Amino acid sequence: MPTPIITVYGADWCPDCRRSKHFLDENSIPYQWVDTDADKGAENLVRQMNHGKRVIPTIVFEDGSFLSEPSDAELAGKIGMALQS
Repeated sequence: MPTPIITVYGADWCPDCRRSKHFLDENSIPYQWVDTDADKGAENLVRQMNHGKRVIPTIVFEDGSFLSEPSDAELAGKIGMALQS
């Protein structure tokens, strides 16, 4: 199964962004990081996907679907991982 291409849109100051990046790193899931503070085009894309709101992290998957502010469990489910309790 090919590795999904994931793009995480967020900001360095955002604790939920850091948590999502940590979860992906911890599970060796490759992703691209886009800082919405540094890239206004990315910020506009996030606002467009979230009905005018700057919701971060917004995580976009290869199939074009996305999650906004996902929990670790939601993120794991989307990428086909089972979280152990």
